[in-house]
Amino acid sequence: MTLDDRFTRDFRETRGDQPLGTRNEIVTGPVTDWATDFSHLEPEWAADPYPIQDDLRQRCPVAHTDRFGGGWLPTRYEDVAAVAYDTERFSSRSIIMSNFRPPRELAPVGGTPPISSDPPFHHDARKLLLPVFTKNAVAKREEATRALCHSLIDAFDGQHSVDAARDYAQYIPMRVIADMLGFPPEDGPQFREFIENSLEGVNLPPEERMERMGQLFDYLLAQIRDHVDNPRDDLTTYLINAELYGRKLDPSHVAGTMALLLIAGIDTTWSAIGASLWHLAKTPADRERLVAEPELLPTAMEEFLRVYAPVTMARLVKEDMHWNGVDMKAEDWVLLSFPAANRDPAQFDRAGEVVIDREVNRHVAFGLGIHRCVGSHLARMELRVALEVWLERIPDFGLHDPAAVTWAAGQVRGPRTLPLRIGPA
Repeated sequence: MTLDDRFTRDFRETRGDQPLGTRNEIVTGPVTDWATDFSHLEPEWAADPYPIQDDLRQRCPVAHTDRFGGGWLPTRYEDVAAVAYDTERFSSRSIIMSNFRPPRELAPVGGTPPISSDPPFHHDARKLLLPVFTKNAVAKREEATRALCHSLIDAFDGQHSVDAARDYAQYIPMRVIADMLGFPPEDGPQFREFIENSLEGVNLPPEERMERMGQLFDYLLAQIRDHVDNPRDDLTTYLINAELYGRKLDPSHVAGTMALLLIAGIDTTWSAIGASLWHLAKTPADRERLVAEPELLPTAMEEFLRVYAPVTMARLVKEDMHWNGVDMKAEDWVLLSFPAANRDPAQFDRAGEVVIDREVNRHVAFGLGIHRCVGSHLARMELRVALEVWLERIPDFGLHDPAAVTWAAGQVRGPRTLPLRIGPA
């Protein structure tokens, strides 16, 4: 059986998050009560979810919705952590809450291992990636990342206003991930489309969503073919040659991991860079202090990750159960809002404030439990370098039009448009 045959077979069997009976319905529309009818796809959630989360934490720490076929939203740190660590009762086989669910047979591997994998498979799938994302491995990419940031700012020459999300933040992880996977750097615009289809198109009819996801996997198959014919020293060739349990990875495993790195590796870091620049643009005191005290940036960066954590993950309830005062049904979604956990006053002093010199900061922006982000060292390096270069080259900047800033809806939240004024007001 050829690679194409194997891949097509595996992809046909696992590609579709299959509709689950009557649980396939439209999920957007005005929210009547966030405690009983929440939807993380609504514009008010995208614009500013924090007051909603704070209110829920006070009056209904585990919110519910009938949308998405039924789901739950814990807002306290302790509840989010409890779900994240409980792999016996909550499955990771789908981490994007949407209007359809993948079949149970997809566990324990899932469609995008290791993030979609349950134990015991998860441990071995994750272990394959660890050497690629060590601090030493990441450090080798810093010089090229810094050069890229400078080249992006060079392109601003003569401009007094730029979109820092589209013209700066998004390109940094796009290039880094493309280089790691051995993809053509000019394919960046396609990556943005793949991201939007995967993370922001969750309310599409299943057939259309599958078709759009098929475009991503068609692209990945083309890259796999090229790497089989022309092996090189990159992550794609590494995955193609990797072995698990004495045999090479299934093509669907290779493509699923590549999809994970392409989507999550870009959007999360793009969002973190953008949110940090947004904060500095609207907070002159913090911007001026970091320009004057660049050695404070690593500490400030952790605070930006805490306060503007971009990622919310999902789990699926394995069996009917009573959990922390609520009755969960099998196949209910649970949204793990790491942003809400990071702003829990029971866990953090001055939780709703941005304290750029916060000394103790055990935030969970990179998750908790076995699925804590394997690429955290890479994300931190990209964020630090992006901010270092920006503050060095553009020490004076502000929001060009606060009302023109837009944020992504869904489970990865960050600025999608961020018009900034460059230079004195």
